[in-house]
Amino acid sequence: MRRRSSRSSVEQSADIDMTPMLDIVFIMLIFFIVTTSFVKESGVDVNRPSAQTGVTKAQANVIIGIKANGEVWIDKRLVDVRAVRANVSRLRAENPLGSVIIAADRETKTHHLVAVIDQVRLAGVPAPVIATESEAQ
Repeated sequence: MRRRSSRSSVEQSADIDMTPMLDIVFIMLIFFIVTTSFVKESGVDVNRPSAQTGVTKAQANVIIGIKANGEVWIDKRLVDVRAVRANVSRLRAENPLGSVIIAADRETKTHHLVAVIDQVRLAGVPAPVIATESEAQ
């Protein structure tokens, strides 16, 4: 008695081709990587002062947050004022065309703001931008 070793045609066509699905997943991955913005948030919410002459800044890669009590936040981390220069230099090396925005709370003391601006300028940024709210007219 001889057994048949050949499979029927139904069993042979039961394989699923995964190539198109993998292509779609790969294209979606590339799309999400390309469309992701590379902004370094400060990690703290502040009440920004209002200004009538505020201008929207399109490209910023470093945002420095200063709370009312003088705490400085960069990239969602609490940073000492003396370490602002090193952090800004490191983040600017990743994206040299981006700008630095300082988001200070409206209750922040002037000497805290001036100390941060001084450290940003020492890091090689000639004109850091101070974030404001636009006034309602």
